[in-house]
Amino acid sequence: MSASKQAPIEILMHPFNRFFKTSASGGLVLLACTAIAMVWANSPWSASYSQFREVPLSLGFADQTLSLSLKHWVNDGVMAVFFFVVGLEIKRELLVGELSTARKALLPIVAAIGGMLAPAALYLVFNSGTPHAAGWGVPITTDIAFALGILSLFGRRVPVSLKVFLTAVAIADDMSAVLVIALFYTANLSLSQLGLGLALLALMAAANALGVRKPLVYLLLGVGAWLLFFHSGVHATVSGVIAAMAIPARSKSSSKDFLTRCCSILEEYQALLSADRGSMLESKRQPILLQTLRETCRDAETPLQSIEAVLHPWVAFLVMPLFALVNAGVALPADMAQALAQPVNLGILCGLMLGKPLGVCLAAAVMMSTGLAPRPEGVTWRHMLGAGCLAGIGFTMSIFIAELAFSDQAVKDSAKIGILGGSFVSAVLGWLVLRGAPEIDSQVES
Repeated sequence: MSASKQAPIEILMHPFNRFFKTSASGGLVLLACTAIAMVWANSPWSASYSQFREVPLSLGFADQTLSLSLKHWVNDGVMAVFFFVVGLEIKRELLVGELSTARKALLPIVAAIGGMLAPAALYLVFNSGTPHAAGWGVPITTDIAFALGILSLFGRRVPVSLKVFLTAVAIADDMSAVLVIALFYTANLSLSQLGLGLALLALMAAANALGVRKPLVYLLLGVGAWLLFFHSGVHATVSGVIAAMAIPARSKSSSKDFLTRCCSILEEYQALLSADRGSMLESKRQPILLQTLRETCRDAETPLQSIEAVLHPWVAFLVMPLFALVNAGVALPADMAQALAQPVNLGILCGLMLGKPLGVCLAAAVMMSTGLAPRPEGVTWRHMLGAGCLAGIGFTMSIFIAELAFSDQAVKDSAKIGILGGSFVSAVLGWLVLRGAPEIDSQVES
């Protein structure tokens, strides 16, 4: 068999591997799980959907067990992995990305703040003074996966700078959303448990400062911090974002050292092959060289990048779809118009569809007209309006906050109708605004 010939299993798996590597594939799986949940919740087997969400699961040792329903495990436990990856993305952007300098960060941060204040204000127009006023946090968030997934479909009709801008806005939005969850959706605070949790997170930071790079150390401390946060009253997923900030972002060896070591290893390996020392199974030195090469590659990677690369597929294809499957199933009312006319849904719909583009665009306009921040290169106001509309896709984060904001399950389900409707309309508006944009000349883009 020639070296270039593919094994049968590789040929069989090629379509699946190609699908999972596309940027939109995670969003497609998320949409599929959302559709399954909606159909299941509105089918003759809707009772089994409720039973599925409430399946009790226990985890622990001996008498020390934690028993929660599947829905609570997903929302409080599995979603901590999602927030951990969000934290890794935030840290990367703060260190080397679009939030790394004041000049780069000013426009997207102010735009994100505007894109949070306007939806919250519109929500309160309909719900201020009512028992549901706490839901003001529902329409303030952006689902970065969906927003960027739709933006990527336009190809050359949008400049790269617009994708960078929307990414930075969504990251700044995530930072603010985590603060909102920690400050406004926390009940029955236990300072002792919270203090112990913060102490474990401080140990993670200390391990980073000491040069500890073993993932197991951070895993054990992170799980302990999550458990303490869970019992403290602060939502446990907040610990995921904070824990991400303690993950090392420095490589063990420099790029120059990496190149020198690799060249030395490969030269010796080539010498062994030239000497015809037999097959890999017969050689004692070749496996040692390959192991050394693997260690050299690991030393050149930053733990932040390697962990993010490992976890990202799990979040895209398991965590978020599972969250949608457990939370998106809502029994649709017979009179949809009346349901959408409820103050909670009116606030969410107006917040996502109108508040997001209004807040993002107005905040960006103020920054650019006053000269405090430059307009991203190649970005027109049409592009900016389209990005603002796409920022109105709340979906995952909005559903997550709705679960925290409302105690009545009927109100939660009603709010999810508004979230799904508002996110869908926002996606359509963004598509309509951007699809007519002219293609960008390749020379200008480069």
